[in-house]
Amino acid sequence: MQSIELKQTELDFRSKEAFKTLRTNIDFSGDNIRVVCLTSCTPNEGKSNISFELAKSYAQMGKKVLLIDADLRKSVMRQRHRKGKVRLGLSNYLVGKASFDEALCLTDIKGMDMIFAGPVPPNPSELLGNSRFTRMIENAREVYDMIVIDTPPLGSVIDTAVVSKCCDGALFVIESGAISYRFARKIKEQLDAAQCKILGVVLNKVDMTNKTYGGYYKKYYGKYYGKYYGGYYGNYYGEDEEQ
Repeated sequence: MQSIELKQTELDFRSKEAFKTLRTNIDFSGDNIRVVCLTSCTPNEGKSNISFELAKSYAQMGKKVLLIDADLRKSVMRQRHRKGKVRLGLSNYLVGKASFDEALCLTDIKGMDMIFAGPVPPNPSELLGNSRFTRMIENAREVYDMIVIDTPPLGSVIDTAVVSKCCDGALFVIESGAISYRFARKIKEQLDAAQCKILGVVLNKVDMTNKTYGGYYKKYYGKYYGKYYGGYYGNYYGEDEEQ
């Protein structure tokens, strides 16, 4: 096994609460939801960061979590979230050049292990669709409480549709104000065709300074938490309004 130290960004209060809410919503989707893949329409919508923070959130609540970087074509996770060198990854395992244990990375986050993408192969879809990937997920289910899989944008390649056949559900990450309804609907139809259960949509990169979004949520949560938690959170979210 490999050991790796991860690059981490400290989230603000609102972001931490958002991931707790996302985690809770997944849990309430059914007790059989243990393998989840994340995709998007296009690159740079933030699905890899969402995958990482979601896996970390599960680990922080005491779950044993495996995060798999299945974006074999253009992984961003290995640049953004690791310190040091990883010798072996998912592609090494899928072509039979490494065992699962050899590709696995033990991280410095308690309870969270990772498998990075590895070298870029010439045939990602075929590798992800082979029996070694299916067997890996089946074996990992026996060890981990939760498995989070970061997959490529479904609007660009079909890899996610291939991976989703091994998953209990999918999360669809959409960048606010960047994706059309028609495009998002097309991606949903592809997941439906793969017979993958869509757990929900994560609206990402919302401009909280915009009155349409930020003003509404600041006002709503300020009143809600202020009422039920003695005004502490109400003051937190209402600081700017009181100045």
